[in-house]
Amino acid sequence: MDRKYWETIAPNYDIEIFDVLQNDTSGSIVAAIDEMASPEKTIIDIGCAIGKWIPVLSPKFKTVIAADISAKNLDIAKEKHTEYKNVEYHRMDFSADELTVTPCDSAICINAILTDSLEKRINFFQSLSLCLHAGGELVLVVPSLESKLYTNIIADRWNVDDAENDETPTLKDAIQQVSNIKQGVTNIDNVPTKHYLKEELELLLTLEGFEISLIKKINYSWRTEFHKPPKWLKGPYPWDWMCTAQKKS
Repeated sequence: MDRKYWETIAPNYDIEIFDVLQNDTSGSIVAAIDEMASPEKTIIDIGCAIGKWIPVLSPKFKTVIAADISAKNLDIAKEKHTEYKNVEYHRMDFSADELTVTPCDSAICINAILTDSLEKRINFFQSLSLCLHAGGELVLVVPSLESKLYTNIIADRWNVDDAENDETPTLKDAIQQVSNIKQGVTNIDNVPTKHYLKEELELLLTLEGFEISLIKKINYSWRTEFHKPPKWLKGPYPWDWMCTAQKKS
């Protein structure tokens, strides 16, 4: 997932990309944002895409920095949210080797650290720290590897969405898939996408100087995973991980 990918997908973002805000029916992410909100604070939306979180952030903070790797995403966000006057739009690559950014009081990063490149993920987690003042607060959401494996087990065990008819990968593809899964990278719609273990997430944030306040599941409907989920299939439901953390002084 590089800049070219996001520039290409930008016009169809609403169709192609999972909407975390709409599917978090528990309201847990908005509640976490409310906990750190203040009309005196600045907040950066790291990987804001087409700005779905701007209507949530703008009324609660003094200034919102909407930052994304894709210029097209930012153009769409500007067009969609002209009524929010306290939003600044900046194209930034948080996975780059160097990042110039003015630290903010708070930050959100919602399913933006998805690249299958280990080097880029290392840079991205370092960028989370660069984006915040000492004592700054972070709300981070990432795909769960445990949930992805759980979903795959159910699909294979009960042949959900005709899983048994999936094409057998070529030897080359199979070798690549094995290499990917060792890093927690598994496909979403044929795109290699990083998923995270809870303990891995704790470690990565701690190494970047964060003190973790909370890690919890953001549960979703089975319809987010399957076209035709069985009627008997209830909880435990699929989930992402949400983490709240504070940058140490």
